[in-house]
Amino acid sequence: MMNTFLKTTCLLALSFCLSQTAEAKKTPKVKPNDTVTTASGLRYIITQRNPTGELASKGDRVTAHYTGTLVNGKKFDSSKDRNQPFSFVLGVGQVIKGWDEGFSVLRKGEKATLVIPSTLGYGEQDMGDIPPHSTLIFEVEMLEILKPMQYIPFSGFGKDTITTPSGLKYIVIDKGIDSVQAKAGQNAAVYYAGYFTNGDKFDGNFDQFEPIVLPVVGAGVIKGWQEMLPLMHLGMKVRVIIPGALAYGERGYPGVIKPNETLIFDMFLSDLL
Repeated sequence: MMNTFLKTTCLLALSFCLSQTAEAKKTPKVKPNDTVTTASGLRYIITQRNPTGELASKGDRVTAHYTGTLVNGKKFDSSKDRNQPFSFVLGVGQVIKGWDEGFSVLRKGEKATLVIPSTLGYGEQDMGDIPPHSTLIFEVEMLEILKPMQYIPFSGFGKDTITTPSGLKYIVIDKGIDSVQAKAGQNAAVYYAGYFTNGDKFDGNFDQFEPIVLPVVGAGVIKGWQEMLPLMHLGMKVRVIIPGALAYGERGYPGVIKPNETLIFDMFLSDLL
């Protein structure tokens, strides 16, 4: 059920023929002072507060438990029944509009009841267990909030460029922790962004929520990365200039990288595992 429930293609709010009065009659009775009604028609009641918890923002990945019911009390889905919390990126349309709006007011550790009119749910669509024009009621709990890595392209202005015997060049932007060197037998957790020499970006994961994890020695990556990783310290940030011979060589990467093309990578070693 949840796979259908969360497909973006199924989350367009369509117009509906029920009046606000009819919707209101379906809403469970709550104390007026406990209920907040937004301009969109969403109603929510925070049932467990955590004033010191982090507030979710657009672009955060939130993890939550939920139980969804219709106004007649019929349950149509529950992450708790599966003992499997659900994660999504807030405010980008991965879930129904009522969820994007409702979770934006919650802090980590808070629980709430979301009463979602059909305009913020599935509208006219028949979702099987959810009939057309259904008001949806969710009991939700905000378990975790993960913010994307904040990244501005590294600038090597005024810093020394180090050149290795192989022709690899790198500029240390932040030396990290000198006493914690990456070494064989460890895995490196790395955030990165790849650029052509004209400044165009072709790859990267700074805008994601987790680094890539690969062996410090023996990773199946380009030679320039294989050489750079053992030179890094925990927390180190470098801008690496990798000549074509240490990148994709004469073959290049069809459709993306030309033969013998020099590549530039911003690399941040966020953890050693």
